[in-house]
Amino acid sequence: MMNSKDFFPVGQLCELYDLEYSFFQEMNEFGLIELEVYSGERYIHQDALYLVEKIIRIHRDLHINLEGIDVVMNMLRRQEMLEEELLQLKNKLRRYDDSI
Repeated sequence: MMNSKDFFPVGQLCELYDLEYSFFQEMNEFGLIELEVYSGERYIHQDALYLVEKIIRIHRDLHINLEGIDVVMNMLRRQEMLEEELLQLKNKLRRYDDSI
């Protein structure tokens, strides 16, 4: 059973962001977001709203279609992974320097 306080109806998000319902369906098909279905209506979990807004800004501000957004999001995830790896290596070097 889903907790309705944690989910937002896609229809309301369409009105809020002035977007077609199909835009959210396509984001789901690309794997950019996950839609939940309850009582025949589609919902987005509140934790995904930041990502949805990020995707909408990329789409509107940079005029990038969903295929391009998928590529951008993959590059951003890869960048985050590399930054985390770099931080871990810096910490290892710092500990090594401190032990000498």
